[in-house]
Amino acid sequence: MLTSKTTPSLLRVTVLMPLRDDWASAAELIRRLDRVLGSYPCILNILLVDDGSIQLCNARDFQSQFAVVRSIQILRLRRNLGHQRAIAIGIVHAAQAIPCDAVLVMDADGEDTPDGALQLLRAFSEENDGAKAIFAERSRRTESLVFRISYKFYKVLHRILTGVSVRGGNFSIFPAAYLGRLVVMSELWNHYAAAVFRSGLPFSTTPIPRGYRIAGTSRMNVVSLVAHGMSAIAVYGDVVGVRLLIASMAGSLMAVLGILAVIVIRLFTGNAIPGWVIYTVGTLLIILVQLITIAASFTLTMLSNRVMLNFVPLRDYELFVLENLEVYRVD
Repeated sequence: MLTSKTTPSLLRVTVLMPLRDDWASAAELIRRLDRVLGSYPCILNILLVDDGSIQLCNARDFQSQFAVVRSIQILRLRRNLGHQRAIAIGIVHAAQAIPCDAVLVMDADGEDTPDGALQLLRAFSEENDGAKAIFAERSRRTESLVFRISYKFYKVLHRILTGVSVRGGNFSIFPAAYLGRLVVMSELWNHYAAAVFRSGLPFSTTPIPRGYRIAGTSRMNVVSLVAHGMSAIAVYGDVVGVRLLIASMAGSLMAVLGILAVIVIRLFTGNAIPGWVIYTVGTLLIILVQLITIAASFTLTMLSNRVMLNFVPLRDYELFVLENLEVYRVD
């Protein structure tokens, strides 16, 4: 991990942006970011992680008279991995090759705004003196009503399964001191924000409204949104497994008690309806067997996961990196 400060008051920030074919949006966003942060005491090194784009980047689109942007790199991946894994690879590359004091993670389409980035920087350096990560908590969303309802349902499900509330997304800033821990967390390969929350590192949130896309249309659909939510829950796989195991055991106990209650009613009372005992006991036995099977599968899965060495970003990320292009630099 490389970290350094040129002066005590100048913050060196690596801006990590995953993208796929959003070159026009990224170029405009960088120009806006430079204008908004032009008077802030910082230096920006932009790292664009090209997540398997079909269109080629035009380096001339990224040439400008920047005030605080010192370099723009494009890390090309061999294939499309999804923005969470693109972020993971970008974090490892930043830890290995870009000296910085903090890493700012934001989308390249404009929905994470330059004004929001300035708010994160101020909260990071002025409110907590760079000691913890700051995540944007959306105070206004721009998605459709169906999406917002689905997102609320997901937050409830996430809370039930993991015991942890959904606090924020990708838009965030964290100190370079976090890099050493994050790059060896296999959870980072599934979901960046959930990995930070699971790491036990200190963080806080600040309300920031979501912006609008600069150009093009979003590629997110129902399938990708569900996969994104499942990736966040998967970070807490052991917690989810234990909770479901306890629920299965509780259900099994209730099924056993139900069978005993039916037998007691049949043997010691005259309230049993003819044929009712057989159907009821049979149904409860089927439920009991299914719950025992589920509990056993959860137990075996958790035990096997604890002895397996999963994907480690620091060790394995280079498998997916095609090349690193520098399209802008000023000394």
